[in-house]
Amino acid sequence: MSTRRQFIGATMAGSIAAIVPGAATWAQAAGAKGARFVVGFAPGGGTDTIARMVADSVRAAYPEGLIVENKPGASSRIAVDFVKAAAPDGQTMLITPDFALTVYPHSFRKLSYDPLKDLIPVATVALAGIALCAGPSVPESVKNASDYIEWCRADPKRATFGSPGAGSSFHFAGIMMGRAKGVEMQHVGYKGGAPALQDVMGGQIPVNVCAVGEAIPFLQSGRLRVLGTFGTKRDPFAPEAPTMVESGFKDVVAEAWIGALMPAKTPQEVVAKAAAALNQATASGVLTERLGKYGMKPLTNTPEQFALLLKSDIERWGPVVKASGFTAED
Repeated sequence: MSTRRQFIGATMAGSIAAIVPGAATWAQAAGAKGARFVVGFAPGGGTDTIARMVADSVRAAYPEGLIVENKPGASSRIAVDFVKAAAPDGQTMLITPDFALTVYPHSFRKLSYDPLKDLIPVATVALAGIALCAGPSVPESVKNASDYIEWCRADPKRATFGSPGAGSSFHFAGIMMGRAKGVEMQHVGYKGGAPALQDVMGGQIPVNVCAVGEAIPFLQSGRLRVLGTFGTKRDPFAPEAPTMVESGFKDVVAEAWIGALMPAKTPQEVVAKAAAALNQATASGVLTERLGKYGMKPLTNTPEQFALLLKSDIERWGPVVKASGFTAED
């Protein structure tokens, strides 16, 4: 866990002085046909929105064009398979949330791709904090995640939480939290963040594990409270909430990232140039401001650093998914 914390801290501080300069050279590498960002979700969703923000920030480097291509379905696996099968020529890049690469290898009995063999990491582009949010059914005396677990321990029927989707990082962050204190948490999966938040605010479920950005409007109105966040440090969008580690949950750390990857066998020089273009975008104040409106932060790193993060997260989620007994449905 210390390796991951050091990695996140280093990449968020993110000096990009050593990264290969010259974003325009990636466009040249992509060839006359231009390039495309492939997203495994429908237009208008969170990942799609981030992909389009990033595309806007690097579009000037593409005289032959850059498009965002949506390939929704199969919990984003269609998009991953599409990029896996694409020519390794720098023209095609996957923009994806972490769980499609880090959780799915453990939750699907048969997965058609191996994230470590079929794809090559380019760079991460954004990081979203994960929060434990309480609704009106949780008494005001419950101030933090530790209080919440004790409240659940007094009546195990309370040990229920929602998330934007079964099999997501949010799902297993909640499971990890309960395991750390010996409490079996019952998960309620929703099809997206909005219905989960509505049920928390309506009192149908006591708490929800979600992206901090999704909860911000309801925190400001007082309809939700953040009991804790799962990051390595306090979230800048909910600074009053302690981290899980601060509340006594040793090694309970989870953050949701969105990253860019290319097909395996893409030449290293092409990957390096793509990383330079992305890092120039994520280092810009314009993108930082746009991401901030969604409660997200830019995350800048090299292909090598991203590869370490990917491998670390795949290893970290394995025991959590196994202990939960969860198996994803095809």
